Amino acid sequence: MAGLICIILLGLVLRLVNLTLLPVFADEAIYVRWSQIMANEATLRFLPLSDGKQPLFMWVLMFLIRNFSDPLYIGRLVSVVAGVGTMLGIFALSYVLFKNKSVSLVASFLYALSPFSVFFDRMALVDSTLAMFGVWFLLFGVLTVKTKRLDMAMITGFFLGFAHLTKSPAIFFAILLPVTWIFTKEKTKLVPLYFVTLVIAFGMYNILRLGPNFHLIAMRNQDYVYPYSHILTDPLNPFKGHMGGIISYFISLGPLSIVPLITLGIFANFKKSFASFLPILAFAFIPIFIIAEYSKVVTARYILFTIPFFVVLAASAFISKIKWVKYASIFFLTLFIIQGVLFDYKLLTKVEAAPLPYGDRSGYLEEWTAGQGIREIADYIKDQKSKTKDKKFVIGTEGYFGTLPDGLQMYLNDAPEVIVIGIGVNITELPESLLASRKAGNKTYLVINKSRLRADPEKLGLKLIAQYPKALRRIGSGEYASYGPQEILYFFELP
Repeated sequence: MAGLICIILLGLVLRLVNLTLLPVFADEAIYVRWSQIMANEATLRFLPLSDGKQPLFMWVLMFLIRNFSDPLYIGRLVSVVAGVGTMLGIFALSYVLFKNKSVSLVASFLYALSPFSVFFDRMALVDSTLAMFGVWFLLFGVLTVKTKRLDMAMITGFFLGFAHLTKSPAIFFAILLPVTWIFTKEKTKLVPLYFVTLVIAFGMYNILRLGPNFHLIAMRNQDYVYPYSHILTDPLNPFKGHMGGIISYFISLGPLSIVPLITLGIFANFKKSFASFLPILAFAFIPIFIIAEYSKVVTARYILFTIPFFVVLAASAFISKIKWVKYASIFFLTLFIIQGVLFDYKLLTKVEAAPLPYGDRSGYLEEWTAGQGIREIADYIKDQKSKTKDKKFVIGTEGYFGTLPDGLQMYLNDAPEVIVIGIGVNITELPESLLASRKAGNKTYLVINKSRLRADPEKLGLKLIAQYPKALRRIGSGEYASYGPQEILYFFELP
């Protein structure tokens, strides 16, 4: 118990220190802003359905967000709690499967320290919550098979329902649950229990039909995945490319030393503990292969929900009594600790220096999706508003949805008299809405990224108040060739 407590404390420290160091990301701004709106308007409790997103994360956040001055902090804190819940679930699941406390402690430790989980458990995104529900779902699915008890089947259904209310990949959990039946020969007794689990889960999911845009979930899912027939027409495209990308995520975020640990775990248990091993193997690899085959785009966070199962695979290497496997496992665990500590230190102190995969670094630190400067701009506006209470404030931002304007609205939620409006992208001239605001005597501003401003600011009569550079782009990338070495967020005033 003392070992588990130490691991949980380690996980908390790694997830709480400098929690808002990473600038707000586009999806974070959207989710937090939705939560603020939902907290203040009861008729909009299903607002995420308007973009085809399940609302459970936002439902939780909307009850908490009023009690914190920093909306991004509390949004990320929800993911921190989910990360701790995942650590506990990993410990319990690995113990139920392997009956070995050492394996359970190592598995929880791997998740607590892995940069893969540390990075995403520090973000106000739904993926950490999905990972947590996935682990606890499999745990109670296994307990249902072993005990054949109705209450266990019901709890399994509740976790599956929560997962479905979080994100669509929860469908993998429902599909893969029958692999747990390997633990019993009396499979006919499990059919009614499996039915109970599904009835509860999909009954919970159908609560979303109370919202006006339930149908958009299926429509939005089609934007991200290919049709089922894709495997018959072009099975290796984009499968090969996506698998290469997924492997690179494990190498960089895993970090690298976890890959040989996973390999050793498979070698040590494939024959010896096949029954205990199969559910973990299926929940780890099958979603990866399907995502690689059918997803139009794959990023690291899309596979986060499989990481708990991979760390259990890696920890299972320590069951082996073969000497060379033991020594190799200890060696790679030591290497994992060194790599993980160095990576995590950068995440907590200077995230720009962390060796993130290119796509993630680009999205979270380099491009328009990264929110450097948004908090500072909001603070400036609040300060100016306190000095000129008789004037209205209008802020025009690029885009209509995402990092801007949602990021500004998120921080200005307690200043309803400040109006934030989207004005589109690729601005070549000032829009009439901002010109009319200035003419009316309002304090009028423009917030826009350098790559989206297609005109000379001086010729537009803009006064630069501040600029916020983002992380340097990778030399040779398409963005570097098109827009230069660095994106900058400009904060202008229309004098």
